[in-house]
Amino acid sequence: MDGERPDYIVVEGPIGVGKTSLATRLAESFESDLLLEGADENPFLERFYQDPRSGALPAQLFFLLQRARQMQDMRQADMFRPVRVADFLIEKDRLFAELVLDAEELRLYEQVYEHVTIDAPVPDLVIYLQAPEDVLLKRIAKRGIRYERKIEAAYLRRLSEAYMRMFHYYEAAPLLIVNAGQIDLVNNDEDYAALLEQIHANNTGRQYFNPVSAVI
Repeated sequence: MDGERPDYIVVEGPIGVGKTSLATRLAESFESDLLLEGADENPFLERFYQDPRSGALPAQLFFLLQRARQMQDMRQADMFRPVRVADFLIEKDRLFAELVLDAEELRLYEQVYEHVTIDAPVPDLVIYLQAPEDVLLKRIAKRGIRYERKIEAAYLRRLSEAYMRMFHYYEAAPLLIVNAGQIDLVNNDEDYAALLEQIHANNTGRQYFNPVSAVI
């Protein structure tokens, strides 16, 4: 696949790392369909951040059903093979569930998961964005979503570690691991152009993109 544009790109990473913004810009560059997870559509998300104990299970089940429906829609339309960019993997759902649910809730979640999980399309490329917790907190504060003010560094640390574990073993699709802590892939054209070059140059196996931007 050297030199080819991937038909289905997924951008992933912890909260605040910039995956939705990057996915949006990639979709514009490739003139492609954009598939977003729609966190603002989850009516239980604010409750989760205010009271994780009572809000975790309904928030997680909503995301699971939402993502499964989106994957089903994509699978049904796959005959047309349009270029697509998404800001989530279906595999992330279990990652969050294991992080926020207690043992009994997780058993219930897994029962639902087994019934609704579908044969999701495999991406041609997964872009995994990484950044330190302090950078994530600054970016979360900058975007100013009210209910995200409750997010703490300890939660982001656990989430980042869970992502690292997941992608350490991930082999389903080519993986590009991006150190996004000191670059701006949305507002810095040089950073973005360098990423595009990496995407086009080689999207097989496991690759690393670790630039240092002139603008931090």
